[in-house]
Amino acid sequence: METRDIVFSIVMVVSAFVLTYVWLGRFKYSPANSLIVLAAIVMVGALAAMLLSLDMRMRKIEQQLDLRERSLRINIQSVEDNMGKKMDTVTNVVDDAMETFNRRNYR
Repeated sequence: METRDIVFSIVMVVSAFVLTYVWLGRFKYSPANSLIVLAAIVMVGALAAMLLSLDMRMRKIEQQLDLRERSLRINIQSVEDNMGKKMDTVTNVVDDAMETFNRRNYR
């Protein structure tokens, strides 16, 4: 979590409090409405926590994908190196066979 995310979460909660308090004040605010203000704060706080949790999960999945991509890249490179060595061996054998065949033809 970055500090930016925490600051945005705090701003969400404070703005929910101010918005709810001012909005209810327009309708002759009474102490019984404090429960509504508290519920709005809790709801926005839960939403902020859910967004932060989602962000953490997404970062974890991204790191796992990066690790898998690196391992696949390394595996593909090793397979490519092995295939290159085998192809060089086969090419040398075919070249030797062609050279032997050409020698027999020219005699």
